[in-house]
Amino acid sequence: MEKFVSKFGWFFLNISWVLSLPINAAQWLLHSLPWIVVIFLVTLTAYLSAGIRLALFTLCATFYMVLIGYWEESMNTLSLVIISVPLAVFIGFGLGVWGYFSKRAEKIIMPILDIFQTVPTFAYLLPILLLFGFGTVVGLIASILYSFPPMVRNTILGLKRVPDNIIESAIMSGADPKQLFWQAMLPSCKKQILLGINQSTMAALSMVIIAAIIGGTADIGWEVLYYIRKAEVGQSLVVGVVIALMAIIIDRITSGFAQKSDQEKKDLRPPKNIKISYLSFALAGSAILFIFARLFEALDDWPYDLSIWLASHINDLFDTFVETFRAEIKQIKNYTLFFIMLPTKIGLQQAVSPFTWGFQLEMVHKIFYFGSLLMLSLWLLKNKKNDFFVFTLLIMIFMYFGLTQMPWPPLLIIYSFFAWQIGGHKLALGTFFGLSFIVVVGMWPEAMISVYLCGIAVVFCFITGTSLGVWAAHSSVVSAIVRPINDTLQTIPLFVILIPFVMLFKIGDFTALLAIIIYAIVPSVRYAEHGIRNLPSEVIEASKMMGSTRMQLLFLVKIPLAMPVIMLGLNQTIMYGIAMLVIAALIGTNGLEQIVFIGLTDGNMGKGLIAGISMAIIAMIVDRITKTISEKRSEALGLTIK
Repeated sequence: MEKFVSKFGWFFLNISWVLSLPINAAQWLLHSLPWIVVIFLVTLTAYLSAGIRLALFTLCATFYMVLIGYWEESMNTLSLVIISVPLAVFIGFGLGVWGYFSKRAEKIIMPILDIFQTVPTFAYLLPILLLFGFGTVVGLIASILYSFPPMVRNTILGLKRVPDNIIESAIMSGADPKQLFWQAMLPSCKKQILLGINQSTMAALSMVIIAAIIGGTADIGWEVLYYIRKAEVGQSLVVGVVIALMAIIIDRITSGFAQKSDQEKKDLRPPKNIKISYLSFALAGSAILFIFARLFEALDDWPYDLSIWLASHINDLFDTFVETFRAEIKQIKNYTLFFIMLPTKIGLQQAVSPFTWGFQLEMVHKIFYFGSLLMLSLWLLKNKKNDFFVFTLLIMIFMYFGLTQMPWPPLLIIYSFFAWQIGGHKLALGTFFGLSFIVVVGMWPEAMISVYLCGIAVVFCFITGTSLGVWAAHSSVVSAIVRPINDTLQTIPLFVILIPFVMLFKIGDFTALLAIIIYAIVPSVRYAEHGIRNLPSEVIEASKMMGSTRMQLLFLVKIPLAMPVIMLGLNQTIMYGIAMLVIAALIGTNGLEQIVFIGLTDGNMGKGLIAGISMAIIAMIVDRITKTISEKRSEALGLTIK
């Protein structure tokens, strides 16, 4: 690597210089305008997008950045987002279109996406630093690499779900290939692509802390990191909320314009003079406010004495909460550790004891355990539910012996057999050789610790998140409540979330589990709601006319039809969970993520990359298995996606 850098370093440094130009230009523009002008323009854009309610929220949210004294840092963060998101969307859309039209390209692109989303960011930060040097551009590249995969996945999925009748009608109308794509297919999958833009934006914003670590820019990420190092909960949350507010504003504005474009198509486009009047109003208003800012210094540079400091009040509230509910907090932690985490990690044979469960595991308990699960397995096998039979056997074995206590040979055979049952010999061979690589490089014990911790989090996230998403799809009130929570959870810096958890539950696996759940649950909620809400209305109406009850309509029609999108949510939940593991290394975990983090801090690039590749292999195996299950279920119901 050192020889490569010494020979080609000049090339990457030139790329770094080119990429720094748009970032510097964006920073110069945002800092040149008074804060009142920027707020006016953003608020006006929000009004044009979704009306007065979003405009008022935007006004309050942007003024909050001024009021807490972090306007300059907010503009530095916004400049990074302004450059990284369009680049990520452009790259993701291009690769998604290529992957849709070329099956060979899709087979190459999908594993690459898994690598970018599953190899922990810290694992590939070191080569980026070696190639591009230290500075803002490194953060820009890291944000792009982390945020473009959701755009690719959603573009491919959206194009695949374009109805055949739309394509056939366009061809019969004489459309050439370009017209077919731009005027027929793309408008039909616009909602799915907008979801990809949304996810890419959220991912880019969630990377600002990592970008601050390696970029050294005086932005919001750097401020959050500074207060995290000082373990100041209140100030970290106050500053971290800025990133969440940015994400909510961008999300609402983009979705508002998307809905407005649909309405304009139905009601015909508004007259051009209306658009010109809005543009004139924006220019005139900006000019007037710019003059006022020059006359009144407070409108250009907010006085430090007028800033509001909320951190001390938050710290007091947090301390009071911990003192009041100390017993309940300890009880929640103990129950989760004793009845869920320990049985999964070391098995019932070691987890059940008078100290944890209140009794010792005797022979009668073992006979009852194996007997009941064996009867269930035989019943599933008799009813030709082979997948559930294999899954039940695996659960029975893992829960008794423990995922981290079983030798690697039987585990390797079990995983490969399970993959063969699900997807045939190709998936089985890929699973066998991928896991064999982890054994050969000596990462197997740490890999099983990572699988145990992330597995519990993903199962919880998928069950709970999908349920919330389905509920939100049927209730506008629930959707209105869940949506800003999702935005906040996905964009507020993960290090900020860790601080209250560490102070509540101390360091350890339980705190890491909560951090993974908080970060990874959002895709399950978003994709489940999106999949249910965007089902073909004619299919729903036909089911109602056939006399389907609400439960039949949900479980026999809606969920099966939305399964491809829901499974994409599971895919993203797995990716987010594994990506979050490396952050969990900061609070006491001992899996692959700890090796990745140590490799970065010690400058051992080889060891960190090997551990990161091992995490990517695990993610890709699970990804292929979940996709195969989804495809088989879709084929059984006649819902095959082309």
